[in-house]
Amino acid sequence: MSIDPRFPLDRRTWLASTAAAAAGASLPASLGATPTDEPAAGWGRTRFAVNVEMWWGGVPFLDKVRKAHAAGFPAIEFWPWRGKPLDELRDLCRELSIEVAQFTGWGFVPGLNDPSHHDRFEKEIREGIEVAKRLDCRKMTVVGGNDIPGKSPEEMHAAIITGLRRVKPMVEDAGVMLILEPMNIRVDHKGHCLYGSVDAVRICREVDSPMVKINWDLYHMQISEGDLCGRLRDGFDQVGYLQLADHPGRNEPGTGEVHYNRVFQEAWRLGYRDYVGLECVPRNGAEKAIERIKAADVWTP
Repeated sequence: MSIDPRFPLDRRTWLASTAAAAAGASLPASLGATPTDEPAAGWGRTRFAVNVEMWWGGVPFLDKVRKAHAAGFPAIEFWPWRGKPLDELRDLCRELSIEVAQFTGWGFVPGLNDPSHHDRFEKEIREGIEVAKRLDCRKMTVVGGNDIPGKSPEEMHAAIITGLRRVKPMVEDAGVMLILEPMNIRVDHKGHCLYGSVDAVRICREVDSPMVKINWDLYHMQISEGDLCGRLRDGFDQVGYLQLADHPGRNEPGTGEVHYNRVFQEAWRLGYRDYVGLECVPRNGAEKAIERIKAADVWTP
């Protein structure tokens, strides 16, 4: 989730405007639509969901889904559902046998870290569940919110826990997982209230639900804390979904400092079998990005 000069609208602005317009016991993180130890056709073992907001700029939304399918991706992910052609998207995904891995159900503004927004949060999650069912989607990202003047991180995190507990019975009944995404402060999201894995893991353990976990974005984690494999081991019981980009640059694996071959290997050894979201901007076009992603997905189980 970053402002990129090559990308016309950053996610933070989009989520804020969309939200304004809208006025423990754990499930194994290996649970996926088609969990398997068999390699994906044409790829390595990791199953990727391409973020169609950040790939193929200037192409109409549904055509991006077609491009994802043509490139061999088994799944897509996107940001807010409002404004999307949902019925057409559902029909196209079913026609192509491509899955919606996750979308954003609650953004930066209004903040989940403010209890006065929890009525609206409950309403939005209820509507998001219905959208998820329409799209045969199992997961929705939620964001903690921007800093509130005069409130400590502990107070804001307590409000996030309260809000997530409020919708916990709803998502458990629906079988739709909420995945809470921590950000990074050094590059992209100064002024947000939740960074790195430690607080996110503590929040989700306190909520204590198989349907409230973490959107573990390895890009944000690398910038915030490093030690990607060690931190992943420490908090793996609360991993609901993995996302990635390399750093610096927010581009595909193989363009920065992260040794993703080792990270993919560790996630596999820990038992992760669900999709890994490619929330990155291709540096030299989609074809070259796919080559680099395939090269990064070469490792020994």
